[in-house]
Amino acid sequence: MNSTALSLVLGAAVLHAAWNFAAKRVRRGGAAFVWSYYTAASILLLPALVIALITSDVHPHWNWLVAALVTAVLHIGYGIVLQRGYDVGDLSVVYPVARGTGPLLSVAFAVLLLGERPGVLGLIGAALIIAGVLGISGGRRQQSARGGVKAGIVYGVATGALIAAYTLWDAFSVTDLAVPPLIYFGAASILQSLLLAPQVLSKPEPLRLLWKENWREILAVGLLSPIAYLTVLYAMRLAPVSLVAPAREVSIVLSGLAAWLVLGEADARRRLIGSAVVLAGIVAIAIA
Repeated sequence: MNSTALSLVLGAAVLHAAWNFAAKRVRRGGAAFVWSYYTAASILLLPALVIALITSDVHPHWNWLVAALVTAVLHIGYGIVLQRGYDVGDLSVVYPVARGTGPLLSVAFAVLLLGERPGVLGLIGAALIIAGVLGISGGRRQQSARGGVKAGIVYGVATGALIAAYTLWDAFSVTDLAVPPLIYFGAASILQSLLLAPQVLSKPEPLRLLWKENWREILAVGLLSPIAYLTVLYAMRLAPVSLVAPAREVSIVLSGLAAWLVLGEADARRRLIGSAVVLAGIVAIAIA
């Protein structure tokens, strides 16, 4: 992976860990919270989307809208399942399991379905990242008597499967279909807001209370989430998805350390060892 792509992915990882930390602070947000930050993101991206459409050298094609609609549906499922996981489980369980399952499936299907060949060193790096992620999340399983941990693992795996699905679809869209990333993500954000609006707006009181109590978190996620993922989309144009998907999981290191230093969670040694393994994987991918 070249240095530009790696820099984009690592920057996105910092932003991704930050917005997930903010999302964890919201309790029982559900679809209303997901709709709120998607709407905030679409408002933020709308001016840039209009400018991109006007100044783009390529003419818009109908398949751009289809591609954006598919990723909108996948991202809605991802957002709702992830938020449900945060409602019933710990950040240090849901986040690592979700981010570990995602690249595992992404690399497998990128090789099997997209015909990518990242090379032996790249695959070793991906394997190290996945192993490190599993190590970071595995320590809490000893406390599986707590229903929240079990539920967190279940929702983490479900979230990871959706991550793999939208990662592969997005890579196909911005490479094979050649949809400009800004137009692609901006259109998807608007579609996400429109698709969820009927369900959320039918219950105005819970939505009002959500904004009253969590407006800071909504705006933080609405700002950081699109910037983080747009950065990943541009990275996918510079490097194979089978390398980009695992490399962005350096955010696991950040969330694991934050869970220990900020939230005072246990298993610090296990998390630090897992973090070292993840970093070794990042180095292997960087020189692949």
